[in-house]
Amino acid sequence: MDQVRAAVSSAIRDEDPDVDPLVRVCRACVALLPVDGASMSVISGTRHRETLFASDEVMARVESVQFTLGEGPCFEAFATRRPVLVPDLPHALAQRWPAFASEIADQPIGAIFAFPIQSGAITIGAMDMYRREPGLLTTAELATALRVVDVAAMALVGASSDGQGSDIDLDSLAPLRRDRAEVHQATGMVISHLGVSPEQALARLRGYAFATGRPIEDVARDIVTHRLPLDTTDM
Repeated sequence: MDQVRAAVSSAIRDEDPDVDPLVRVCRACVALLPVDGASMSVISGTRHRETLFASDEVMARVESVQFTLGEGPCFEAFATRRPVLVPDLPHALAQRWPAFASEIADQPIGAIFAFPIQSGAITIGAMDMYRREPGLLTTAELATALRVVDVAAMALVGASSDGQGSDIDLDSLAPLRRDRAEVHQATGMVISHLGVSPEQALARLRGYAFATGRPIEDVARDIVTHRLPLDTTDM
């Protein structure tokens, strides 16, 4: 474990010190492990899930699909508080996450690994990693991945305005967030239009996005700009 800690610390120090610590953690993950990309997301309450960083277009697509559908390895790791290790993704997807499977079938992903980001008893978010070729992580590689996730948790808690993992301040992480303000705004418009709960409104947005084959961010943008009037949708 001392060697693992030293390797992770060295990889993070080798990155540009002017780069945000969360980005440095994700880059260190890719440098130290046999993975091709990584992403980090924070989840706060029932309505807020934000992707803080995605290392490449493949990982960005995975994050977007998970956010749109509300299912996938990230959500499972967060909900179960356990790593989700899928060494042969094409053969496992249909059984575990059928909607997610159909949406990322064209992506060059052989394996995916998701880890809950935790601080004490609190689960903050999740970290996803993928590799193009199928394959397991060795015991040593898994230990390294867990150490990287621990560092990610410390970075997230440090980025919180109050320094407490129990309530991560998403506004304090704004420079890294992929802007989903329009999704939250569109959710509010659905709440007002249909008189449903926030959870039901977001579920309806996700359902409409999936049914029309579009990212939820695009649907939300059309609703907010009134290109997609709520009166004309079966939402």
